[in-house]
Amino acid sequence: MILRSVRNLGRLIRIVRVLARHDALFPVEHLAIAETLAPAMRLITPKNVEGRPGQRLARALVELGPTFIKLGQALSTRPDLLGEDVTADLTDLQDRLEPFPFAEAKAIIEAEFDEPLESLYSSFDEKPIAAASIAQVHFAVTIEGAPVAVKVLRPGVEEQIRRDIDLFYWMAEVVERTQPMFRRLRPVDTVATFEESVNLEMDLRFEGAAAAEMGENFADDETFRVPGIDWQRTGQKVMTQERVTGIPIDERDRIIALGLDPLEIITNAANAFFNMVFRDGFFHADLHPGNLFVEENGTIVAVDFGIMGRVDEDNRRFLGEMLVGFLTGDYRRVSEIHFEAGWVPADKSVDAFTQAARSIAEPIFGKPIQDISIARLLGQLFQVTEQFAMETQTQLLLLQKSMLLAEGIGRTLAPQINMWELSQPLVEEWMRGTLGPQARVRRAALSLSQSAERLPAILEHADKAMAMISSGGVKLHPDTVKAITRRGANGRRIGGLPTWLPWALAAVLAVLWLSD
Repeated sequence: MILRSVRNLGRLIRIVRVLARHDALFPVEHLAIAETLAPAMRLITPKNVEGRPGQRLARALVELGPTFIKLGQALSTRPDLLGEDVTADLTDLQDRLEPFPFAEAKAIIEAEFDEPLESLYSSFDEKPIAAASIAQVHFAVTIEGAPVAVKVLRPGVEEQIRRDIDLFYWMAEVVERTQPMFRRLRPVDTVATFEESVNLEMDLRFEGAAAAEMGENFADDETFRVPGIDWQRTGQKVMTQERVTGIPIDERDRIIALGLDPLEIITNAANAFFNMVFRDGFFHADLHPGNLFVEENGTIVAVDFGIMGRVDEDNRRFLGEMLVGFLTGDYRRVSEIHFEAGWVPADKSVDAFTQAARSIAEPIFGKPIQDISIARLLGQLFQVTEQFAMETQTQLLLLQKSMLLAEGIGRTLAPQINMWELSQPLVEEWMRGTLGPQARVRRAALSLSQSAERLPAILEHADKAMAMISSGGVKLHPDTVKAITRRGANGRRIGGLPTWLPWALAAVLAVLWLSD
């Protein structure tokens, strides 16, 4: 434990020094773990102070390496921590590093499949087309003649990320112990979520599986598709997928030159995003323009499935009702949803949260329709969470980031249009199917059906529990036993507790037993 603290303290000093050099100490200077170190580093470190705070922080994170670039991407979803302006700049964080040599890429591929490169690919471009913090991508052609893109994990990146995540855990643990005010932000849980996300990226089989799952979800959609995965040439450190040839979705002039309508493209993009979130509950969480391409026939193709998000059915319904409440001006319902979902503690004021929701929404919805940003609405909502002790909802933060990226693409393609308005038919259909009276009846029937399915098991365990009580396996206080069994001269129970109590106790024990 002492060695771990010494090691991580030394690494923290280096991090603070890099942040000081870029005049970007603001994320750590109020943490007890660095509050004395930060001012000292600010005094002794030469500074590069060009740009906005978020831009300076982004440059510092790039200098600190792959894990910190991923951290910056995660922080871009946290306006409640860093403010809207900083997180907006972090959204543009460029995950680009110098490529590693082809010889290393070749060695990794051959070790992964225990075969020479030439037996897998008939040609392989030595120069990568992209090099990021986790991996780089080469174009190749398989021995069967299929053009593919090959993603290769960066050498040594696993050990580097493991060491950095240990540092993050150490810092989060110290913060939770020493600064109670930050506990509602769940720093240790946040690091755990970040670790889970990065670990998924470190195994390219998981990325391939995510791509395959989304491909199945959109198998019947002619407007949006996912490139196929070559599973014979995919492993933990290598992923091979169909090569995509298309125009980056933000290149409006080239899209028009193909004879395509930008409005139709952005409509299809909005519909695809809506279906990901509300139909499937599984969405691409890194929808920047470099990951979306438009083919000649107008089909949108997504790539890079390393960062994905999920929203379960209950949260989808809560989120949908919340957005409907905002759009209709029913701020009371917006507030109630937060309490029903458990996002805000029950001891807080529904009226006060209603007032807060109105204060956020009215300025946004007072703008022209093309300037309304649902993502910005969610971002500002998260900024008022401290007042209401609202715990971090990581799945909604990731969704907010994705919506922000999608809105940016929409404004590039069709500046005069609000992209969410284009999905109105899908929204209305989803509302009828999910929030309407028939849907409520279906959910009630499903709940009743599930309870009925559990009833035989509950009765079975109730019998077992009753047998345990009768045989002395469950010890009751003597007074309780006396009260249960006391009867009068005519054999009827006199006073005490009701005759059904033993069965009630047995049922409770059975339910507890089943819930273990």
